[in-house]
Amino acid sequence: MKTGDACHLVGIGGSGMSALAQVLIARGISVTGSDRFHDQGEDTETIRTLMKAGVVMLPQDGSGVRSRVSAVIVSTAIEDDNPDIKRAKVLGLPIVHRADALADLMSEGESVAVTGTCGKSTVTAMIGWILDHAGMNPTVVNGAALIGWDNEKAVGNALVGSSELWIAEADESDRSLLRMRPDWAVITNAAADHFSEEESRDLFCAFSALVRKGVVSGLFDKNFFDGFDPRVTPQGSTFEMDGTVFSIPIPGMHNAENAWHAVAMCRRLGVTPAAAAEALQKFPGLRRRLEKIGSSRGVTVFDDYAHNPSKIRAAWYAIAANAHRVLGVWRPHGFKPLRLMMDDLESTFADLCRSGGRIFIMPVFDAGGTADRSVNSDVLVERLRKRGTAADFVANREEAVRCVCDASRKGDIVLVMGARDPDLPNLCRDIVAGLERRPS
Repeated sequence: MKTGDACHLVGIGGSGMSALAQVLIARGISVTGSDRFHDQGEDTETIRTLMKAGVVMLPQDGSGVRSRVSAVIVSTAIEDDNPDIKRAKVLGLPIVHRADALADLMSEGESVAVTGTCGKSTVTAMIGWILDHAGMNPTVVNGAALIGWDNEKAVGNALVGSSELWIAEADESDRSLLRMRPDWAVITNAAADHFSEEESRDLFCAFSALVRKGVVSGLFDKNFFDGFDPRVTPQGSTFEMDGTVFSIPIPGMHNAENAWHAVAMCRRLGVTPAAAAEALQKFPGLRRRLEKIGSSRGVTVFDDYAHNPSKIRAAWYAIAANAHRVLGVWRPHGFKPLRLMMDDLESTFADLCRSGGRIFIMPVFDAGGTADRSVNSDVLVERLRKRGTAADFVANREEAVRCVCDASRKGDIVLVMGARDPDLPNLCRDIVAGLERRPS
């Protein structure tokens, strides 16, 4: 893809597609897009931002796919019966997977791909943040928005630099990371999520064989965490690497581990420890990664992307030290992951709520398609109640707001968790507003 080309992105409102769209626009490529939320008249903040950045939104009915389009770009979430895909086939247009389009762009320079079941978005952002502050001008393509990189024309999940250095999150959920051939890679960990832990480990092992120069990994290098002894507080963490002290102003042991990965990779790229430490001390954090949304009536509300047991535990533990109680709200991001993780989710929520916490579980986020919908969230709630866990099924956003506001007390922390659903940040804001309306 080159300046003057035209691309049509199907499902452009997704985190990966929206990041790619911004990079394409910056390279002088005309971008049109379609998204089911746009068709429903429910433009997300991401879609509104893309439109201000220059994306032309069109109906997802095939009409936006025209012969002048150089490529129709899709993700694995887009099924073959999508009208845009059907129209592209009729016109004989190239249908390109998002990962292939990104890999093609990255092949023009030196590339770093970051993957793993947990932490990859944060590590990608940390590496990009450090390299940018070190004056290396990277281009960053991420699955989450960095606070401060977002504005009215930028979602925050992409940074367009002037060098030939690329940093990108590599998605394991659909195995599309295997389409990449990066120079460097970071592989954080493996856990059950879209696949079993063993399947995830095998996938990351296969990916590591595709990396040309070197892999930084807490998963495959048994000595990687030698010397890692962080001091973790509710405000952040501090650790030392080869005589340099690093301070990270975001909470959680998992974020200390993320920073350890990021620093190790940046050192491979030539960043001095002092420069990396100076940058990390100012790291602002990511949207929906333990993002503090607001406080009212002595109750604080956080938003987090946690969608599997490992991430749920990490987020919950990171804020629990500051809370009288944690009230969790969680929405499963898919029917298959819910079935796959059911046993682990049951034990996770049972353990977390044992000390007085409570969990409100919403219906599975239904992205459409041909998913098996035979098992939904009410099954998990029933299993938790049989164990004596304080668990409630909440059918929609309004019920979640009402139940959480009724249950919360001064000193509680509300933790809203889940992936894919673009409405979860609005749920967080509605809870804060509901708390403000509650009588003193």
